[in-house]
Amino acid sequence: MKILFFIDSLRSGGKERRLTELMKVLVQQENIEFEVVVMSEDLHYKEILDLGISIHYLIRKTKKDISVFTKFYNLCKSYKPDIVHCWDSMTAIYSIPACKILHIKLINGQITDTLGELSISNKPRLRSLITFPLSDLIIGNSEKGLEIYNAPVNKSVCIHNGFNFLRVSTIFSKETIRNQLKINTKYLIGMVASFSENKDYETYFKAAQLLLAKRTDITFLAIGDKTDSEFCNSLISDNLKVNIRLLGQRSDVESLVNAMDICVLSTFTEGISNSILEYMALGKPVIATIGGGTNEIVQDQLSGFLISQSSPTELAEKTEILLNDPQMRITMGKYGCDRIRDNFSIDAMVSQYIAEYQKITLKTKKH
Repeated sequence: MKILFFIDSLRSGGKERRLTELMKVLVQQENIEFEVVVMSEDLHYKEILDLGISIHYLIRKTKKDISVFTKFYNLCKSYKPDIVHCWDSMTAIYSIPACKILHIKLINGQITDTLGELSISNKPRLRSLITFPLSDLIIGNSEKGLEIYNAPVNKSVCIHNGFNFLRVSTIFSKETIRNQLKINTKYLIGMVASFSENKDYETYFKAAQLLLAKRTDITFLAIGDKTDSEFCNSLISDNLKVNIRLLGQRSDVESLVNAMDICVLSTFTEGISNSILEYMALGKPVIATIGGGTNEIVQDQLSGFLISQSSPTELAEKTEILLNDPQMRITMGKYGCDRIRDNFSIDAMVSQYIAEYQKITLKTKKH
């Protein structure tokens, strides 16, 4: 079986992490061969360079560079994959002509969020209207995402993200991270997410400032792309910047999460969050915005708390409950870790992908 993966970039992000982890396991499968096509040279997950696979960089000269269609077609004609598996709406568009002309099965993996409102500004949703009918299989990483995007039930499947516990086998200790960051407070709370339109850092910072007005034994971390930007800095009062630290993009996320006492994800929309998987896998209690795919991971009052959208008061209240109850933090953290091992393992995720690949290639042979 030959698969050609097609993704817009391998920068730091959820779908990028998922593809990277999938390829790291698939490379060990004797009956599966694959290559990857990337539309950006921005490579955060450099471990794929160690896999010994071919990486094709298909860079657009402009946003409307139609030569990409021809270049991708030539790649497909040369490699002769059984399956093209695209990971976002843009690569889904670019995949269609080559797949149809060369009779290659197309797996559309663009559904990674739960923002499905049909509007001019929502390009993924508009592209789905074109690509879903022409795709052989649609894979979403949350049931809610498939529902909101109105994916055809007869050719859609949900495969949740899987966490690879090998990622936490060589992390730094809590004490090492606290020393590196010069953390002097008793408690460390963090949010791991890019500073983007779907992430609600403003609520996180407001909750932090509410708590810091009452107590000074907490340091809050913001970790992710552009969290150290000038605009992000402007959301924090100067006198609180000692206790609210903006770290930007980091490569040691697992070690940073391991050092935290409580982990937060405040959002406007979310599919299945890799950050939440990391939090729970490392045994941390989670406070996250209710809705989307988050409800499929976090069980309210068992592995953490689900809170209302844009509610800094509620976020602060739930955080203080956890700060004041160390046993609750331990119990919720253990429950969350067990849940990831039982339901969101990398082995379960890869097995589901392989099963779908086998089904779709079997259909091809029958025809």
